[in-house]
This record gives sequence, structure tokens and C-alpha cells, in this order.
Amino acid sequence: MTATPASTQAPRVPPAVAEHGLGAAVQRLGLRIATPDGRSEIDVEPLQGLWTQAQYLRLTDNARLLIEFTDGRLEVLPMPTDRHQAISQCLFLALAPLVGARGGTVRFAPLRLRIREDKFREPDLLLVRDAGDPRRRDDYWRGADLVVEIVSPEDPQRDTQVKRGDYAEARIPEYWIVNPLDETITVLTLAGAEYAEHGVFRRGDRAESALLKGVATGVADVFDAA
Repeated sequence: MTATPASTQAPRVPPAVAEHGLGAAVQRLGLRIATPDGRSEIDVEPLQGLWTQAQYLRLTDNARLLIEFTDGRLEVLPMPTDRHQAISQCLFLALAPLVGARGGTVRFAPLRLRIREDKFREPDLLLVRDAGDPRRRDDYWRGADLVVEIVSPEDPQRDTQVKRGDYAEARIPEYWIVNPLDETITVLTLAGAEYAEHGVFRRGDRAESALLKGVATGVADVFDAA
């Protein structure tokens, strides 16, 4: 299966399409996705490095997949599992009222977060301390005060190492790594250009924010939610 330009010249984008799934989104970009059995999937390897930020935004406006973007390259994220969603829901329900009481807002994926020009991520949870923060926009957020990632078993290093660098690059003050593989929650705080460990919390502990005093959640509660 390959994704190829529909023609040698980029065709005009249709003003409207009947469907709003991935196929429709790709059609809007003047691209064709084909598989031998007729299924619509993503294989954008031939175009990697050529995508523009505008194309990425238009694609993800209509796709039903989580897609991240770095300097012309797309990455389709794994579909969340039931366990992943249970953990995410537990964290959201624990953090949202605490952050809201302080005037902030918590959101959950899918919601695009710009790291910098030509680089976007889809954190599992993200928040700002002030609900009126101008970085909080309807199309995508231009920054955040705290982000949370639930470690994917398919590629743990992406959340524990790669995204640690990404969110530090975006100057996000706090990053929580929620790891179902060893049932830990690591809270990182920005120190200069890199993150430092505020704490690694395990069963019996309450994972607590350094940025938002009093914002905490029981580690056992999070992983037992699954």
C-alpha cells in the first residue's frame, strides 16, 4: 500500500466532501490512498518529509486517527486500548476539578499541541493554570503548563525519552509520565532546557504536582481503574 500524489500537479481541493473520515481528509489534500483489498489506511512513507504544516492541520481536522507531525513527517499513533482509556479517564476525573477550582482547564486527546512551528504532539492530557490563557485556542493549543502521557507498550521510549525532549523544547513546565508497565507516575519539572525528576510515585503514594500545590492523585487509584 502506498500514498501517492493524485497527479503530477496538486489538484484543487474540493470545497466539500460527503465523508469526514481519513479518506475524505486525504482527498482534500489531493492524495490517493490505496490497498490491494480496498481498505483505506495510512502509508505515507513516500511523502515523508514533504508534508506542510497546513496539510497536516487539514488532514487531522478530518481524520479519525491520532497523528503527530515533525518537520514534514507524519506519525500515526496506536489506537488507544481499553486500559489506556480507563487510566486517562481516571486521571482526567481526578485532575479536572482540582485544576478547575484554581481557575484552570484540563483537556484530553485528541487535541493538537504545537511544540514549535512544524512540530505537533497529541498528549493524553494537557492543562493550563488559567482557563483564559491565550495559548488555549479552539483549533490547537500553542502551549500548556502541564502535559500527561500514558506510556504505550508498543514504544515505551517514545513517551519516556523522545517526548521528554519534545515537551522540554516547548518549554512546558511540568510533564507526567504514567507508566502502566511498572505502575509508576514520574513527575518531571523543567529546569533550564531539560526536565528534572520531582518524584517517581508508586502504589501507596500520591503523585503530586510541583507546579500546582495540592493537585495530586493516588497511584493505585490510577492503575486499578483499568
